[in-house]
Amino acid sequence: MSQLTNVACCQVSLEVGKLAANREACLSAAARAIENGAHIIVLPELAASGYVFGSQEEARALAEPVSGPTISGWTDLASRTGTTIVGGICELGEDGNLYNTAVVIGSQAGSQAGSQAASQAGSQVRAVYRKAHLWDTEKAVFTPGSQAPPLIDVGETRLAVMICYDLEFPEWVRHPALAGAHLLCVPTNWPRFARPDGERPMEVVRAQAAAAVNRMFIAASDRVGSERGVDWVGGSVIIDPDGWPLAGPAGEEATIVMAACDLGTAADKKISAHNDVLEDRRPALYRQVIEVHSPERHW
Repeated sequence: MSQLTNVACCQVSLEVGKLAANREACLSAAARAIENGAHIIVLPELAASGYVFGSQEEARALAEPVSGPTISGWTDLASRTGTTIVGGICELGEDGNLYNTAVVIGSQAGSQAGSQAASQAGSQVRAVYRKAHLWDTEKAVFTPGSQAPPLIDVGETRLAVMICYDLEFPEWVRHPALAGAHLLCVPTNWPRFARPDGERPMEVVRAQAAAAVNRMFIAASDRVGSERGVDWVGGSVIIDPDGWPLAGPAGEEATIVMAACDLGTAADKKISAHNDVLEDRRPALYRQVIEVHSPERHW
């Protein structure tokens, strides 16, 4: 018998520098999602600090360690409700560097997210992931992460996490797929670009493609509004292993998108009687491509 897990993406309006207001907006949205039955909640990238920093010095003033107040608030909510929360912060690392970081909070107990056993066991930081692929002026603020996307077992579900621009690198998304991830959670801040009338945002299209070619669920939590001249896509979406949205894209309003997902189906990588998206790979051929087009090669 299949077991459904309610996955929610909380699309909120944030503002750079408004730490208290941003934390409250995220906690309030996550609490509403839980009231509606969510087991796994995904919040946006840099959810407490905001995104459009004027300088590294401003980002540093808004940064916090993983043990800081943002994660403490999320941990308290997850502990009281037995849920799993994934969200992004501007992290001040122990080495003094700044990182664009996503944290997974939840309990190691219980066979189902949201269960009484999980709630009674309390929650903790299960994983910390630092964004590996930095977008645009992020390179002037953050140190890139160097570790692969972590995998976390939540009951019978294997969950992975990465951040925004990471999703545009097929090799990086393939990593958790090969490791057996059922659900990839992606805190994002997708800036809005011009697109033809009637077309879906390209960020959402790429997420759909990533889900389909890896046969896994993807939950991307975006934001809305405008921040220092940057408008956001509002593309929060939950996608199934066939690449089709189960909920979203959300649009321009602050909202919660949620879908009941049979996450175990992501373990099946077959797309026909004779094809499996992982078993059909030919890595020996791909190594030639990597060698020919390596960064050390100049044309």
